[in-house]
Amino acid sequence: MGLVVQKYGGTSVGSIERIKAVADRVVRSRDAGNRIVVVVSAMAGETNRLFKLASELSDSPSARETDVLVATGEQVSAALLAIRLQSMGHRTVSFLAFQMNLTTDSNYGRARIKSVQCDRVMRALDDGQIVVVAGYQGVNPAGDITTLGRGASDLTAVALAAALKADACEIYTDVDGVYTADPNVCPKAKKLGRISYDEMLEMAGLGAKVLQTRSVELARRYNVPLVVRSSFREAEGTSVGQEDLSMEDVLVSGVTLDQNQSKITLAGVEDRPGLAAKIFSPIADAGIVVDMIIQNASADGRTDMTFTIGREDLSRALEIVTRTAAEIGASGVRHNDQVAKVSVVGVGMRTHAGVAASMFQVLAAERINIEMISTSEIKVSVVVNSKYGELAMRALHDAFVNGDGGSNAAPRETV
Repeated sequence: MGLVVQKYGGTSVGSIERIKAVADRVVRSRDAGNRIVVVVSAMAGETNRLFKLASELSDSPSARETDVLVATGEQVSAALLAIRLQSMGHRTVSFLAFQMNLTTDSNYGRARIKSVQCDRVMRALDDGQIVVVAGYQGVNPAGDITTLGRGASDLTAVALAAALKADACEIYTDVDGVYTADPNVCPKAKKLGRISYDEMLEMAGLGAKVLQTRSVELARRYNVPLVVRSSFREAEGTSVGQEDLSMEDVLVSGVTLDQNQSKITLAGVEDRPGLAAKIFSPIADAGIVVDMIIQNASADGRTDMTFTIGREDLSRALEIVTRTAAEIGASGVRHNDQVAKVSVVGVGMRTHAGVAASMFQVLAAERINIEMISTSEIKVSVVVNSKYGELAMRALHDAFVNGDGGSNAAPRETV
């Protein structure tokens, strides 16, 4: 008998009919001999509705009380699914985060998991019950409710799978796996049978919305076997796991597009040690994640420094950067919220040169100007004007994934 953690997203539990369908799927897995822990998100649209209610009462609602409010969405889904499973004759119990001591820090809205106590979950499983858990939520050392960030029911599921040493963690969503690109933008996108943790982590961080970034990071750390599949169909999904040699045969596994980007430039920054720390430390202290950073060559002892952040953090970042600019004597601050990040990702890039050059040639052929460039071992990212984002994604996907003559196959080393 295997132990399986299943996670169902908001669209999967978005109505009473959908909750009934999820219950049927849970029962089929139970009938196959598995012990089941189910993690659920709030019903589709519910979290946004709750945030909106808070904003109608206050321009700056308390972060603590907002977490108390929005965490209720998952509580409703967990109770409804448990009620349905019980009505089908299956002994079922639902748990909230505080009931199983899913402990976090006190960073409301983006709390990080510190520990998970699974004793109560294991007792219920050993007693033959199906366990349903409210995702997204935690509890801090003071006993206050916290939330883990948008999309973080994935993180709850992976954390439970790691703590329980589950045989599998199945992520059910409204797509039937991980694709080489967003099928809504690239009609020729292909579903991947397998993808490595590193590739999935890059793709999640670069704009692919199939899995939450922190959940992939945690799965890699604890070697949790993930499967992404649709809750609407019975199709095989995509396995996410350790890299193997066959994965290196594919040069590019996916192309991602992130339209939720903004760019900030500090002009005329004095070029001397310590100023970069003065610029970015207060941004980090505010919990704002900086992505790409470029410092121009110094001229007359001064330089421009440009970086990208998520668009939702732009107003807060501008307040901090404008204050910092005055403190360090920078000549000004500029920003642009009409930019997009396009990336190609693949473990085959580790052993194959020329990907960046080919990428630049493809974009040049489409007359798309590159504003910033960032690379790692398995990805190349560029920032372009947002109006060219989808065109850039399609062109790169056609070149690297659908290229004629198998151009996406990395050459094998021979002796």
